[in-house]
Amino acid sequence: MPNKPQFLIILNIVVLGVLLLISQQVWAQDWHPVRGGIASGISGMALLEQQSNSLDLLIAHDNKKNEARLAIISIKGKNQLEYLPLNWSINIKLPIDLEAISSVPGQTNSTFIALSSSGKAYYFRLDRANKTISVLKEFNLPGIPQGSNFEAFGLQDIDGKLVAIWAQRGEGEQPAIIYWGVLDLTRYQITPTGFANLKVPFPSGNVRHISDLKVDPVGIVYITAANDPGDDGPFQSAVYIAGYLGFRGNKIAWRQNPHLVSIYRTDYHKIEGIELIPGAEGGVIVGTDDENLGSYVYIMGGSK
Repeated sequence: MPNKPQFLIILNIVVLGVLLLISQQVWAQDWHPVRGGIASGISGMALLEQQSNSLDLLIAHDNKKNEARLAIISIKGKNQLEYLPLNWSINIKLPIDLEAISSVPGQTNSTFIALSSSGKAYYFRLDRANKTISVLKEFNLPGIPQGSNFEAFGLQDIDGKLVAIWAQRGEGEQPAIIYWGVLDLTRYQITPTGFANLKVPFPSGNVRHISDLKVDPVGIVYITAANDPGDDGPFQSAVYIAGYLGFRGNKIAWRQNPHLVSIYRTDYHKIEGIELIPGAEGGVIVGTDDENLGSYVYIMGGSK
């Protein structure tokens, strides 16, 4: 586990690299529209497949009525984005308010965990050929405080351990709360090991300090933050590198970035989904829940 000076050096190098990447020619200069209307907002996203000049993503919708919960979107160069809604597992009640989704590392992007705002997790398998998902298990996050409102969940294989990280969104002067622990998928149980408060410098007002997150294979944690003044906006959002997860002995330790620097911000969209796309044509992709204005995706730093 790096000491504090080493940790700050790591974060500074990562931030500088991301900023230099974004300054280059990006794959898409404009936001890609996904769908119109309030039922099409993106509340989470996970990479499915990456090929030359094309990208397939699994997205979550935070719907509460008889509407789609999951869908696949395909981005192919400058062509119109393709949208394919998925059928929910027939033997499981539709979830209410899905807010995050993560692939399960090491399982060839076939199994995922989606999280509702109440803290209920859905471990499922995707069948792309039949356009369906099969829920393998439902389970709850550990030690859910009363009144919790979760908006972020991520998984990563770090030093051979399946590490989970999740967050309550916070609001206004109330900070977000980041939690972390180790997930045992044989018992469908997360052993929590710590938590920390976090507030972002931007946006302000009715801000959700964490609206989504992802963690990369070396433990760097990316977060999005957004404000929500109402169903018609105007919205503001930002992307940050929040800190670092790693092992100290046999225990996961969290090093929070003490000086948050936004690596992207917008005054027009409410970002609620983020995913990390590896490789030469990769980058950071974000998705929005712009309420009545529908949903969009934007690729930061990708190849043309």
